[in-house]
Order: sequence, then C-alpha cells, then structure tokens
Amino acid sequence: MKNELPKTKIDERTGIEYHLEGDYYIPNLAMPKQEKITLNKYGRVRLKYLKEHKKAEYTIMLMDGTLNTHLKEVQETAQTRIEQIINELKEKSNLTEDMKNTDMLYWIGAMNSIKAQAEEIVYKELIYV
Repeated sequence: MKNELPKTKIDERTGIEYHLEGDYYIPNLAMPKQEKITLNKYGRVRLKYLKEHKKAEYTIMLMDGTLNTHLKEVQETAQTRIEQIINELKEKSNLTEDMKNTDMLYWIGAMNSIKAQAEEIVYKELIYV
C-alpha cells in the first residue's frame, strides 16, 4: 500500500502554504490586490524611473502591493505642486489675463516657459529621487 501525501502543507519556518501537484509541492503564492489607477504623465515618468534606476525599490513596492498607491500619491502631489509653482511664477513675472487678450503670443510663450520651469522643479523634487 502506497503512502498518501497530504494535499497541502505549511512550512513552519517561512509560513508559506504549499499544495501537491503530482509528486511536487508548489507554493501558493499570489500578489496582493492593488487598486486600479490611471497614471498621468508624472505617474508614468515616476514608474519608468523606478524600473530603470531604483530596481530594488520598485520590486519591493510591487511585491508589497504598494506600488500603485505610491504612484498615485506622487502624481497627485506633482500635479498640485506644479499648479502652485505656476501660480507663484505668474505672480513674480507680472503676467496677467489682460496680456492674453493684448499680446497672445507673448503670453503663450511666457506660460510655456513657466510651465517648463515648474515641471523641472517637480521632476527634481518628486520624480527623480
């Protein structure tokens, strides 16, 4: 008579549960559920940076199930910070809404420059760290 192996077992040292498939025990591993998010520009840039330059942090967050939460937090903070910096730079440069009506090309150029400055600051503060 053949000895029957138990269908499942738990490794006491690691706490990992295994199930029997044929003659082998396979670990019952599953990634934790993560909330679904839509990444904006800053979330995508942060994700790319983590994958390419911070592989250990990326892997840890992915395995812990905290990656999407982190990306959501970074992109929301980045968006808020960009709006704040743009408003501050607009005030310092004396750019008004009247200028939009009188000299549109100048106003657009100035706003593009201000937005580029704000994004560069946010990249250095939040994204590439």
